[in-house]
Amino acid sequence: MTDRAWFDAAKGDIPQWAASMPKDADGTTIDWDWVRSLDLAHGVGTIPESTPQSIHDALKADYATRERLESIIAQCNSAFMTDFDRFIGSYRLPRALAYANRRLNDNINTLLHLGEQQHLWAVSRERRGRATIAVLKPYSGSGPSNDDQGMLNLSGETGDASAGNTAAENSDVKFPTTVALDDIQDRTAAILDARAERRKAQRFQKRAGDAAMARANLSGATSPGGAALPGGAAASGNATGHHPKPDWRDAYLPGRDVDAVMGIDIETTGIDPARDYIIDVGFEFMNMASPRPAGEPETYAYEQGYYAAGDAYGQSRLAFGVPPENAALGNALIAKLTGIDVRGRSSEAGYRLFDEWPQAQAGLLARLTQQPYVAHNATFEHSWFMLNVAGYAESYRAGRITIIDTLPMSRQWDPGAVPTNEHPYGDNTLDAYAKRQGALDSAHNERHLGLEDSHIMLVAMKHHLAALKAQGKGPWGSTGRAGVGGKSCGRKR
Repeated sequence: MTDRAWFDAAKGDIPQWAASMPKDADGTTIDWDWVRSLDLAHGVGTIPESTPQSIHDALKADYATRERLESIIAQCNSAFMTDFDRFIGSYRLPRALAYANRRLNDNINTLLHLGEQQHLWAVSRERRGRATIAVLKPYSGSGPSNDDQGMLNLSGETGDASAGNTAAENSDVKFPTTVALDDIQDRTAAILDARAERRKAQRFQKRAGDAAMARANLSGATSPGGAALPGGAAASGNATGHHPKPDWRDAYLPGRDVDAVMGIDIETTGIDPARDYIIDVGFEFMNMASPRPAGEPETYAYEQGYYAAGDAYGQSRLAFGVPPENAALGNALIAKLTGIDVRGRSSEAGYRLFDEWPQAQAGLLARLTQQPYVAHNATFEHSWFMLNVAGYAESYRAGRITIIDTLPMSRQWDPGAVPTNEHPYGDNTLDAYAKRQGALDSAHNERHLGLEDSHIMLVAMKHHLAALKAQGKGPWGSTGRAGVGGKSCGRKR
């Protein structure tokens, strides 16, 4: 079990957050007294009696709590990183909220499963916009249901003797009640879509304002070279060849002096760091320019026998668990993707949970701050570390962490990543990038385990940088930069 004292310390930070962040990510005024009232350490979910209406009411209450929590968590990163006066001293409150939200999400999934068992509804997982959500539909195992009203009658009084047995008669449920479904539908997708539209409108408004200011600036209109106004047509570009447009990921590109790095990859039970758990972490070190350190073991046994350690050293593989409630439900998708069956990773089976293991977090943070760390689509790892690793957000904001991403290396510097109908920006998966850079045989695929994926990523990066240097491209090209490169906060480069 985790040391519960840090939850009290996190709540002690509420005045700092309240002064700096009055509204959540959806523009709603935050009730910080409500946040203060939550039992973050022991759970914020509702445990119902095993009756249809109680299960319904508990699910409705948990959905409402999750929406409030997640809208606060979603705003915390922006508030913390733009707190230039450093009024907010710690990121432990968002971590505590995320800790509670993960257990709440487990409770929601348990209620969904319990409702299925009692034939209150059928659950389908469907992709809606930016999220995959649980869609509840009337149970149709036997007897008619009213799809239009989203209601399921469990009383057995169908009014039609020929309708056959009802769901109540075919199960252990004998409660004469009706369960509404329309008020317990997952609203995550609609919330995320609305949030994205607001951000889009804000960006459009800012660009329009910048364009108006530029048009008002007469010196800009007559500057040497005929500088284009913001929003205008591009004045340059080659009509032939592959010339990716710059984007925000380019900040994560390495510089020409990059050398010792740590590659890291994590495997999780889902894609949301506020709902899911880290179950596998793999990392290793590699020098991009200097020789491999003397004295390091020269061989390492990866799961794939055809992997050779080569220049890698300091390899580590860490396995973590999930709460019993999460393990009991299983996770077929993750088991198929990674081979990790969470049913055997319960904390009751002896596995430690990463978000309850301060020593593991401290050890990982120490490694992340020693040199740049490299990940493929590094914003994924970064978002998980923010909400799982004590001290990471503070170290990042202070400029002690530098992140390099091989995804923009693939997009910007790999001519094999050509746009296609299937991949409008080119195929930039780790699997495709590693194969193009000779780090993974075409007959094999990315393993989806932390250490193995870290290894092929670093091998691909080293091969790629060597080729770019020989060609005078990438970091050694006209748009490359000196130094280590990568993305860090609070530093001028």
